Amino acid sequence: MDLLRFITAGSVDDGKSTLIGRLLYDTDSIKVDQLETIQRQSKNKSEGEIDLALFTDGLRAEREQGITIDVAYKYFSTDKRKFIIADAPGHIQYTRNMVTGASNSDLIIILIDARQGVVEQTRRHSIIASLLQIPHVVVTINKMDMVDYSEEVYNSIVEEYSKMAGALNMKDVHFIPISALKGDNIVNTSGSMPWYEGETLLNLLETINVVNDIDFNESRFPVQYVIRPQSEDLHDYRGYAGKVLSGVYRKGDAVTVLPDGIDSVIEAVEVHGEEVEEAFAPQSAVIRLKDDIDINRGDLIVTKSSRPKVSQEIEATICWMDNKPLLPGNKYLLQVQSKRVRCVVKEINFKLDVNTLEKQENVAQASLNDVVHVTIKTASPIVFDSYNSLRANGGAILIDETAHTTVAGCMLA
Repeated sequence: MDLLRFITAGSVDDGKSTLIGRLLYDTDSIKVDQLETIQRQSKNKSEGEIDLALFTDGLRAEREQGITIDVAYKYFSTDKRKFIIADAPGHIQYTRNMVTGASNSDLIIILIDARQGVVEQTRRHSIIASLLQIPHVVVTINKMDMVDYSEEVYNSIVEEYSKMAGALNMKDVHFIPISALKGDNIVNTSGSMPWYEGETLLNLLETINVVNDIDFNESRFPVQYVIRPQSEDLHDYRGYAGKVLSGVYRKGDAVTVLPDGIDSVIEAVEVHGEEVEEAFAPQSAVIRLKDDIDINRGDLIVTKSSRPKVSQEIEATICWMDNKPLLPGNKYLLQVQSKRVRCVVKEINFKLDVNTLEKQENVAQASLNDVVHVTIKTASPIVFDSYNSLRANGGAILIDETAHTTVAGCMLA
């Protein structure tokens, strides 16, 4: 059974937490004791209604204020697919949390309040989704019950958002009119909107094709761990464990180990402790080579036919996530996959206006939630791909050396 990772995003009070609660509730994915607890805490329990948002608003501060602050992860499954949901914050000051949740997502659900239409946060989250190149976008026009299930309101919002999606070069965009509170078009088709002939949200989530999003041509295998049992029966065993980010690795393939550029041949491929003929993305595997090479955590094994970039000077678009500003000359740790090196941010080239995509030149610093384009110099060579060409190997993070906190998400160029 395959896995779909998706994130919900929208403006404050658009109904993100209620939508997730509805999905969990209507797919019988809530444990009995948890359901009983939520029933006791629901504001509308006197009327027999359940506050579905409480299934995801786990922090005390969120419960008290009725908002989502952190990214809340929830898990559920149906007969067709497993799901990991990230519920992203709606407030502007928590945009960095949305970036964190979206970085590994296959799909984003953008909620729009039918009464409000496309607002500033809708544009901001859509731009971030386009920057992160999330492959699939589902725009759910929520609270249709509050506009009398008007087809005219729905069509107007679809038209406005479609223009923006075209400008952002979003390739796979779906629209669904819903009411998360009432359950319209979430799991079951709504009788209140006979004019809508498309899929329900759950049906779309169950059937959307994510296999085609994987690049099987460019082979990337970052080494996470070197296995050397050195036992009596496995005295000469040396395996390199990791996850296949993209491509396919087969026994007998000619490969190159980067950044040193040493060539070898795959002697064996193992998956789940058994030798197999090939391993492919996104499988975890162990690769054994014919030659005795000094390979370390963070090195990249690639097939000789496809080469990534190897450089110590990197251009990147970053989302700044720290309360302390980013200044040219600041030193950090840069982590790409399992490789971590010291680096310095040499220059802030420009700031990107997340509402208009305009470039602002001559920027002295980057503040919390700013999206800026920078030049980074690393202490040793980094192996990477352009985020635009291979998302799986084009992402990175900047880490504060002292506090060991993530201060930026990076899209390498």
